[in-house]
Amino acid sequence: MRESGILLPISALPQGYGIGGFSGKAYEFVDWLAKAGQKNWQILPLGPTGYGDSPYQSFSTFAGNPYYIDLDTLKEEGLLTEEECREADCGENPRSVDYGRVYETRFKVLRKAFSRFQEDEGYRRFGEENAFWLEDYCLYMAVKGSQAQNSWLKWPEALKKRHPEALEQAAAELEEEIRFYRFQQYCFDRQWKKLKQYANDRGIRVIGDIPIYVALDSADAWANPELFQFSEEGEPLAVAGCPPDAFAATGQLWGNPLYRWPYHEETEYAWWMKRIQYCFRLYDVVRIDHFRGFESYYSIPYGDKTAEFGHWEPGPGIRFFQTLKQKLGDLPIIAEDLGFLTENVHRLLRDSGYPGMKVLEFAFDSREDSDYLPHNYRHNCVVYTGTHDNDTLAGWYQAMSRSDREFSVRYMNNARSLPEEIPWDFIRMAHSSVADLAVVPMQDYLGLGTEARFNEPSTLGKNWKWRMLPEECTDELAEKIRNMTKLYGRL
Repeated sequence: MRESGILLPISALPQGYGIGGFSGKAYEFVDWLAKAGQKNWQILPLGPTGYGDSPYQSFSTFAGNPYYIDLDTLKEEGLLTEEECREADCGENPRSVDYGRVYETRFKVLRKAFSRFQEDEGYRRFGEENAFWLEDYCLYMAVKGSQAQNSWLKWPEALKKRHPEALEQAAAELEEEIRFYRFQQYCFDRQWKKLKQYANDRGIRVIGDIPIYVALDSADAWANPELFQFSEEGEPLAVAGCPPDAFAATGQLWGNPLYRWPYHEETEYAWWMKRIQYCFRLYDVVRIDHFRGFESYYSIPYGDKTAEFGHWEPGPGIRFFQTLKQKLGDLPIIAEDLGFLTENVHRLLRDSGYPGMKVLEFAFDSREDSDYLPHNYRHNCVVYTGTHDNDTLAGWYQAMSRSDREFSVRYMNNARSLPEEIPWDFIRMAHSSVADLAVVPMQDYLGLGTEARFNEPSTLGKNWKWRMLPEECTDELAEKIRNMTKLYGRL
């Protein structure tokens, strides 16, 4: 079945109190998606973000980001006043998230809501159903707060290495703080499931995203050291990243701990099975980030300042996905198979049966034929004009080399297109391709330039901030998208 969808992260939804969330505007966006004839809403990971504000560096692979909790809903439930909600408003610039101000204001207001919250049966049931991750996460965040927000690597030895008596003492001393973090997750869970159900009831699936790695500064790494390549002292032996290439001369140093894959295989990938099963409670479809890391992964010595001196190590390969299908059945998964791909990676994708990704912004290299050009597609793939890591179509086209741009004009026969029509030429090409699913970032439908780019890999301080304005979801745009969706059989 041919389908289409729009990529818009939760944080980029409009209005709210300085950052997108599960507010009325989220429900309005779902209605607008339905009006535009879309069957899919793709978002980014929902986890609580840390240093750098990246959703791919979260304090927990299971927890939700408390920034997304809708304060107006808490007001309706009698947990906040109008004045208290306004105390959290740091949305002076409706186009950009000020993460520093959100961090400074949001938790103060959530604490006021928590002080009025009465535990009920739903809250107790949520705690029981999620105990396998929730207790470690809440304790981790509470201890982290008591340790000046330092990573667990800098905690006192007894806490760092999880000595039982030290954990018991911390749990007793920080009981109220632990309850506060549990309250946040309960609010997040209720509000997200309600929004997702609203989308599903209108025929829209939510495509979520599971990063292959967890953050070093996370409850996952602290509570499950046996899963990772750590020394006896609890230090990483090596960390994740990408080798040098044309885009990054010294490579990309992500810094995530690497998995101890032989241990995972011995347990039949039990932790991973829980993780993926949990993802399908949050999402309808899951995009597995950095799929090539399951074939082989890049290992960089811990402490290196760049990724230049790493090397490749074998990953779990097809055994992982065979186990996944055996234990959880055939799941709707998208494989993010971008980057440096070998024949072994291509074979792994074929053997898994999952659709891979085709990105049009990677297609127009005048020097060679590209797998990303639509005439090379097969049905079982997902075509994107660009991803959250790419420039917008308008920004990318502006920066193209002359030879690449001339190649794109020859390929699309669009020499007469006006500048504002160029992004729609690429969108049309995505929709008209044989790919089963076509996904377009919201910025591309809006025709925005580089100023609307969501993330530029290997940079800090300017990413994950862009937001849509409420007036940009017009009826005229919805109709234009719907007409194209219908024209190419994706309605």
